[in-house]
Amino acid sequence: MDTTMIIGIVVLVALVIAAVVAAVLVDRSHKRRATGAHDDSPSRTRSAQQPEAAAPATAQSSSEASKQQTAQSAASAPQQATTESAVNPTAESASSTPAERPVETPESAGSRIVRLKAKLAKSSNPFGRALFNILAKDHLSETDWEDVEDTLLLADVGADASAQLVEELRNDARVTGASDPAQVRDALRSKLLDLVGTDTDRRLNADKNATSDAASSDTANPDAAQHESRQPSVIIMVGVNGTGKTTTAGKLARLFVAEDKKVVMGAADTFRAAAADQLETWGAKVGVSVVRSDKDGADPASVAFDAAQQAKDANADVLIIDTAGRLQNKANLMNELGKIRRVAEKVLPVDEVLLVLDATTGQNGMAQAKVFAEAIGITGVVLSKLDGSAKGGIVIAVQKELGVPVKLVGLGEGPDDLAPFDAAAFVDGILA
Repeated sequence: MDTTMIIGIVVLVALVIAAVVAAVLVDRSHKRRATGAHDDSPSRTRSAQQPEAAAPATAQSSSEASKQQTAQSAASAPQQATTESAVNPTAESASSTPAERPVETPESAGSRIVRLKAKLAKSSNPFGRALFNILAKDHLSETDWEDVEDTLLLADVGADASAQLVEELRNDARVTGASDPAQVRDALRSKLLDLVGTDTDRRLNADKNATSDAASSDTANPDAAQHESRQPSVIIMVGVNGTGKTTTAGKLARLFVAEDKKVVMGAADTFRAAAADQLETWGAKVGVSVVRSDKDGADPASVAFDAAQQAKDANADVLIIDTAGRLQNKANLMNELGKIRRVAEKVLPVDEVLLVLDATTGQNGMAQAKVFAEAIGITGVVLSKLDGSAKGGIVIAVQKELGVPVKLVGLGEGPDDLAPFDAAAFVDGILA
């Protein structure tokens, strides 16, 4: 038997075995189908008889299940919220309201005046002390009197005021007689107080208006009467850029907030890009809103108008308007400041124009002061950086030249280093 025949026999046997296995598997499959058909025939018949009804029933069943689930969710939501609120009452407000920066509490005006005296006493070279050292000599020569006048001039008291003070001191027996240091000090203090002015009304007009409103309030219902008669007091800040004008505006807002006044600020210095941002930073610290333009170089008068309108609508106590201080062209400056005032007064009358002067510039700032006085008319002066200057005599000079009082003084770089000017504290400080 050859190899070919053996292979053929093997293949035939394999085919027979495969056929037998296939037959067995087919038979078992038929039996399972027959059993399943018999068991499922009632339900399949019902489905066949009502094929369209089955789908709506299924949909309705699904819809009802969905509604039940939604109702359960809605019912459980308030319960869950109530539970969360009971556990954490601030949870809802914390999630719905963004975290706000805490508002600062500015220092009161009274404690600022105390610091004014202390800082003036520690300044580099108070001219009052230098004068006292000269006048305390037993016998004053002409050279000594010349030194007195030179000291006054170097302190920026001004030529006229210096000559007046020297003349009065020469005629005072407490100075020209046998010199008692205590008497000399009293004489010098009284003469300086006369020059600075002790009877001058240095109150801001906003404070005067508040006082008059309180006095005229209806005793039966004072709050209602004051609410009806009160309107915001408008303050325009003017001065050369670099004197601390915008910073002073921000500090002034803090001073009013310390007196429980509602303040609005207007950023009408639209030519200096950082001015509005700087003002907003000051306002944000004490909860004061700032009206500004959306773009740099906008019309300052329009900003002043919008600020006045917002202050009026908000029933604010004070509106502070910051302005530009460019002196490149005097005519343009006068026109711009005049326009700001006119436009603002279409909404509210302007009660105050404060000129900010850098005390360290001394007599050099007097020419600038006169320009602003001519451009818009000023009602008071704010002397910034007074504590760091030996030229405290500018207080006397600026009042004599401009005919308006120094109302506020800057004591330093701190946020509350702006105080109402107190003549007695000032003189005592420079004599310390």
